[in-house]
Amino acid sequence: MLKLHKPICFFDLETTGLNVGKDRIVEISVLKVFPNGNKESKTLRVNPEIPISREAQAVHGISNEDVVDEPTFKEIAPQIWEMMKDSDLAGYNSNRFDVPLLAEEFMRSDFEFDIDRHRLVDVQVIFYKKEPRDLTSAFKYYCDKDLKDAHSAAADVEATYEVLKAQIEKYEDLENDIRFLSEFTTQKKTADLAGFIVYNDKGDEIFSFGKHKGKKVTEVFDTDPGYYGWIQNADFPLYTKKVLTKIKLQNGKLF
Repeated sequence: MLKLHKPICFFDLETTGLNVGKDRIVEISVLKVFPNGNKESKTLRVNPEIPISREAQAVHGISNEDVVDEPTFKEIAPQIWEMMKDSDLAGYNSNRFDVPLLAEEFMRSDFEFDIDRHRLVDVQVIFYKKEPRDLTSAFKYYCDKDLKDAHSAAADVEATYEVLKAQIEKYEDLENDIRFLSEFTTQKKTADLAGFIVYNDKGDEIFSFGKHKGKKVTEVFDTDPGYYGWIQNADFPLYTKKVLTKIKLQNGKLF
């Protein structure tokens, strides 16, 4: 049994594509595990209100016709929020994709998602650090089982939970503690979720892209005040924009 400080939600998303800022959820599966070992789960199809790319459909098998009559994410957001709001979050490749995209969907639905309220555990990072392969191979390697219905959100999320438990049993240096696992699976500390804002050696927020790459955010706002407005009006993730606004407010330079 995982040693939990509070509930943890293992979750997986099937989406219209791979662009965190633009693409939407078409299926979400959540497995909530409580400190006493109890579990509850929920799997929902979602009308993304935009077309599903052919590339994405080829992976998860969900077509536009399959979700045309399903509720939108905004309609199901309250029940997903209720499951996740008090929990740590875990998934497979979740730090790079699922968490940032889920944050975008919550913010579009007027829920104030704040990553500081959750510890993140990315099972893929543990696997890649120990045995670099995909989820199907991880399930076979750690659990000696064949993953049926791969890329089905419900199958993937259950397999991810099983793999994490098997990893903890296999590696003596892998502590059965969510704080440790969160730190172990965080490859690069970022201020936002998509990695546009990172930290330098002194802990200052810096840009990781564009003409101001490597420069402190606060210094850029001083020397190029229009840059903030450009980002707010451009196609960047909502959470990235929120972080930049927070930095501006903290430095008293929003207006």
